[in-house]
Amino acid sequence: MEKRFTYDDYQETSKWLLCQTKHRPQVAIICGSGLGNLANKLTETQSFDYSKIPNFPQSTVPGHAGRLVFGFLNGKACVVMQGRFHMYEGYSIWKVTFPVRVFYLMGVDTLVVTNAAGGLNPEFEVGDIMLIRDHINLPGFSGVNPLMGPNDERFGLRFPAMSNAYDRDMRQKAHSAWKQLGEQRELKEGTYVMLAGPSFETVAECWLLQKLGADAVGMSTVPEVIVARHCGLRVFGFSLITNKVVLDYETKEKANHEEVLEAGRQAAEKLEQFVSVLMASIPPPAKACELE
Repeated sequence: MEKRFTYDDYQETSKWLLCQTKHRPQVAIICGSGLGNLANKLTETQSFDYSKIPNFPQSTVPGHAGRLVFGFLNGKACVVMQGRFHMYEGYSIWKVTFPVRVFYLMGVDTLVVTNAAGGLNPEFEVGDIMLIRDHINLPGFSGVNPLMGPNDERFGLRFPAMSNAYDRDMRQKAHSAWKQLGEQRELKEGTYVMLAGPSFETVAECWLLQKLGADAVGMSTVPEVIVARHCGLRVFGFSLITNKVVLDYETKEKANHEEVLEAGRQAAEKLEQFVSVLMASIPPPAKACELE
């Protein structure tokens, strides 16, 4: 059986990064498929390829650069993941979430998650941004949860609450910031459901997910959010609707990753600007996590 990461492994990576950079990020941002250009908005940047970072997995998916970028976004000290990890790449769930605990040990107190998602809500259009209000951890229904196994109290409680996973104050501030941007289409808000992938959803699965109350569907995000909340991090996130799910057996349309990346390219600038503006709304940092 694959060896799980220990507290020492997380600490080794966080200490390595702290020694390699003078940046002390308060905010970590995980970029979804095609959304990695957000890192280009950072100033005073310093970057590290995942392959150079001790214990870090590698991104294998097109649209995920595989680079960790430190810098300032709208005056806020940030670290940006240009590319995340997925279960469908063959990674165990604790490898998928490895960076989140590293960020926590570095003193990060806020996690921003972004993803490319399929629109389940019939009112959603390609290019819409959905503020994530809640999630459905469908792999968790079959026993796949990043907190399974021995619990380390240095990270968090054995049974963390998830009813408040996505910060309410930041969601309210997001709506205010969106109005300031003067966008014509309203900011959507809804529930994100995670499937393991890599196959896209069948028509029957999409109908089921709609009945469960999901508004958008993807193959990521939820594991990182669970681990972040276990650590006590503030979390908020967005789905960029890059395709509408197929709900008709007669249609010739079908989902594909190239379509997702192209829609992401067209609409990503709007999301990047939005995330940048929101940085000013994040409360100042509390005392950084003490490294042993």
